[in-house]
Amino acid sequence: AVFGELYFLLEYRGEKMQLQYSDAAFTLPKNLFIIGTMNTADRSIALVDLALRRRFYFVEFRPDKKPIKGVLSKWLQKNAPQVAWVDGVVKRANELLRDSDAALGPSYFMQDNLTADKVALIWKHSVLPYIEERLYGSNDDVLANFALKRLMGQVSGQPGEGDTADSSGAAGNEPGNGEA
Repeated sequence: AVFGELYFLLEYRGEKMQLQYSDAAFTLPKNLFIIGTMNTADRSIALVDLALRRRFYFVEFRPDKKPIKGVLSKWLQKNAPQVAWVDGVVKRANELLRDSDAALGPSYFMQDNLTADKVALIWKHSVLPYIEERLYGSNDDVLANFALKRLMGQVSGQPGEGDTADSSGAAGNEPGNGEA
């Protein structure tokens, strides 16, 4: 019932309407913006009601397409140039994921005072659990491809770097062990 009236108000924005459950006239102000988000990785909400869809613009945000493409790189250059390599690591991880609906976005790393140690913590406690859930049922060899040190080696072009790291990224000379 509530959305039905909202749909009607959106359709006739600027006109006073008598609401079903109120005696007072109501109008949506011109400065009201409704911004909704949805995660397409959640297949249970993949379809949007047509009545809702026709009343809104839909803008897709993916890390590899504008306007998100390049955001992390620019942010790192301006705010944390010492860890600019994170952009390459995230891109490489997304290549390995091979699913644009599951891609890692920039927000994990857009934090004040970002250091290599902080990146290692974010990777271990936020990124890796997400990847492990996305790749549930994969063997440990597949998950080991997402070890932070291994990805850092691939991005820096240093062959073999991080090959001994486990899937948590906790082995070797990884950030967080004092060797950033």
